[in-house]
Amino acid sequence: MKRFILAFIVMITMTTLSSAQEYETAAGLRGGLYNGVTIKHFLGGKSAVEGIITTRWQGFNITGLYELHKWRAFDVDRLNWYYGIGGHLGIWDDTYATWVTAGNSVVIGVDLILGIEYTFDEIPVNIGVDWKPAFNFIGADGFRGDGGAFSARYVF
Repeated sequence: MKRFILAFIVMITMTTLSSAQEYETAAGLRGGLYNGVTIKHFLGGKSAVEGIITTRWQGFNITGLYELHKWRAFDVDRLNWYYGIGGHLGIWDDTYATWVTAGNSVVIGVDLILGIEYTFDEIPVNIGVDWKPAFNFIGADGFRGDGGAFSARYVF
């Protein structure tokens, strides 16, 4: 009986914690100057991790982000502001990027993200718009502020 009560309490606690977000995992497409795929998974409560793979300049970027979904936006249910931090690793063909010397570049850097997303109640879809500036420490050094995008994800 004690195990049943303990299991019941754990189940209620997990349900309460997981209800802070509208979904657990969602994956889809990301469109902007960097196009690619995105997958977001909530760790519990209001924290999530997001993985993004994008292409640009005949290369690709892999980005990992830790995000906090803290506030309801404009007092609309299922519409949330979020922000986060992470890092990226990429390989570009700089022949197509006019701001650096031509050739291949490996880039490593830090990313920030600020966004807003809405999860539909009627269908398993999540949409969002964000700005994801990045700072490269290795290869094509410097600030890149053109990482904004629109994302559409299927909610699992």
